[in-house]
Amino acid sequence: MTVDAPGALSAGLLVAALAVLAVTVSGRVPAGRRPPLWVACGLFAAAGCTLLMDVVGLLFGQGVDSWFGAAVHALGLAGAVRTAVAAGREPGRERAAVPVRPGRWTGYVGVVSFLPYIAMKLHWALGGTFAGVRGDEVLAASERNGASGLWLTLEWWGLDGTVLLALAGILLLFCLLRPWGPRLPRWLVLTPALIGAGTLVPYGLLGLGYLVLAQAGVVTVRTGDFHSTGAVLLVGWIGFAAFAGYGVALLSATRWYWRRTRPGAGAGAVRPPRGAR
Repeated sequence: MTVDAPGALSAGLLVAALAVLAVTVSGRVPAGRRPPLWVACGLFAAAGCTLLMDVVGLLFGQGVDSWFGAAVHALGLAGAVRTAVAAGREPGRERAAVPVRPGRWTGYVGVVSFLPYIAMKLHWALGGTFAGVRGDEVLAASERNGASGLWLTLEWWGLDGTVLLALAGILLLFCLLRPWGPRLPRWLVLTPALIGAGTLVPYGLLGLGYLVLAQAGVVTVRTGDFHSTGAVLLVGWIGFAAFAGYGVALLSATRWYWRRTRPGAGAGAVRPPRGAR
């Protein structure tokens, strides 16, 4: 394991120490003093918001930029989950009735948010041109940026790896929402759900905030592999809107699934969504 700078090591050790502290003391904080836990949760989420990129790199055989950084991201996300659970706990409600399932809008938002992103990626993978960039240029950029052989093979056959992950994410969302979801092993559903919600929500929302500043001319964006700033902004809006929209829907569904499947939640039938007959 290599560490690029002493500052990175110090930051990582600090995140690790705080994560351990969160696990040991957050459950003992009185209800009236929990706002600081939400602040800590936000800081942890900021530290762990790129863990999903590390996971994607491992899934497609690309590895991670830094194992130390990946460990910091994992600890940050673990701290965010632990503090969020502690801050949201209601005293005396641990064995509350089965919670109401989120409305149908949750699934719709998650799917609709990803549709433009999936269409854009598939168009490139099939050789089309979008935002002034041809599909072969996207493939060349992936190869130049160190994409794995598996990733490049999928691109060659017209399948973009992120599209496959988006489709898997939609399936995960319905695993959380549909009545058959709680019949699956809890860890099998919650592990990817927590990683997805804990990374996509802060990453997507921060990205949208950055795009607002860039659109207003407050900050300057680099064109990178694109040919104009307008093309970067167009692709950025599609990407970050997908991450933020799906992330919020996933967060809502994960919260319900967590409460629905926790020990003592009861085995009663799941209530229908609000507004449904």
